[in-house]
Amino acid sequence: MDTLFMDAEEVAKEMNISKAYAYKIIHRLNDEMKKMGYVTIAGRVNRKYFMKKVNYQDRKEG
Repeated sequence: MDTLFMDAEEVAKEMNISKAYAYKIIHRLNDEMKKMGYVTIAGRVNRKYFMKKVNYQDRKEG
């Protein structure tokens, strides 16, 4: 995908976890980003930050 943000459904699918747990992951990552001064959107996470944090930076998207 080429969108800037991922929603819980996409995070859940990517990590093979439940949607409820995906929301917890999104909340945690958004808290980290807020502490660094970034603007976040509830229920969505920045795709590049997500990929970096779950160690997918070498994986090709799409």
